[in-house]
Amino acid sequence: MKTFVHRGQITKVVFGSGTRSRIPEEADALGCRRVLVLSAPGQVGQAAEVHDVLGGAAVGTFTEAAPHTPVEVTENAVAYARTVGADSVLAVGGGSTIGLGKAIALRTGMPQLALPTTYAGSEMTPILGETEGHRKTTRRLPQVLPRTVVYDVDLTLTFPAAASVVSGINAMAHAVEALYAQDRDPLAFLMAGEALESLTRSLPVVAQRPDDGEARADALYGAWLAGTCLGTVGMALHHKVCHVLGGTFGLAHAETHAVVLPHVVAHNAAAAPEAMARIAGALSAPDAASGLFDFARRLGAPGALRDLGMPESGIEQAAELIVRDGYWNPRPVERASVHALLTDAWAGRRPRTPPGDGPRPSESATHNSTITGARHA
Repeated sequence: MKTFVHRGQITKVVFGSGTRSRIPEEADALGCRRVLVLSAPGQVGQAAEVHDVLGGAAVGTFTEAAPHTPVEVTENAVAYARTVGADSVLAVGGGSTIGLGKAIALRTGMPQLALPTTYAGSEMTPILGETEGHRKTTRRLPQVLPRTVVYDVDLTLTFPAAASVVSGINAMAHAVEALYAQDRDPLAFLMAGEALESLTRSLPVVAQRPDDGEARADALYGAWLAGTCLGTVGMALHHKVCHVLGGTFGLAHAETHAVVLPHVVAHNAAAAPEAMARIAGALSAPDAASGLFDFARRLGAPGALRDLGMPESGIEQAAELIVRDGYWNPRPVERASVHALLTDAWAGRRPRTPPGDGPRPSESATHNSTITGARHA
């Protein structure tokens, strides 16, 4: 008999082609009359288009969203929102812009809508990660969950192939950790498996033919499922590692996920056999860790943290930060094993699966079972 708790979430999802034309209708349904459009500097054109679609309901655009949601950028955005009298925000873009929308919503209470253009998945989660100085903190806050998410496949057709690949692997990481999450449930397991199937099927096509509408729809569908998993169950070591590396060294978010994921999967392999079997099956690979490593390399994703700008001297600091907070993971998180994982990821080596001496998920559920890292990482 399965014993579980399923936590649903209330976000309206509109998925299809050309769906951005429905944004005025969706904003009106939420009572939003003065919408501030958000974007990163590289998506000013898309923000302007959405501003035009909103017509008189748009009161301005703020186009300075930055990776890892720096607090100083958020403060500038909040000040601008007050200056123009905004009553809501609409984030157009990926995780950086959607993170900014969440940070504004937290500080002002304004409702938010999201129009994702990448596969980051942040739009389906109540997770907010913010950076101040060189420290990134993440929190799970129901009030930052977007009210409505509009997925328009057409907006992803111009998403560059290389960026699409790493963004898609970032989405795969959400699904992977949902398979062995402490609070996993049957629905999350099904969604995670379906997400992996969709992404492993579509990303190779997107890498070769970025304008393939069917592959783009399949990838965005997989990213939605993976993001929903991220929003409903906790994550573990992989997300903790990536947030530490991103916040401490300013590494690109999706690229860091692509490098780290096979190594964390190797670390957790013996403690999560059911999850590993599902991952390997989706990849048609003999084992999950090698399958993920080879999949990413075939698609041209970066393979080493050193290539992303992380100094070798940072391995010690990162290992210390990763193990400092107690959080759940299917295999105990120890400094020596984390240091080895980071060393391999920094150098770009193939992942090494440790001996099968880790506890099974049912046994490890009592290890470091505080929520801090698993829920927030």
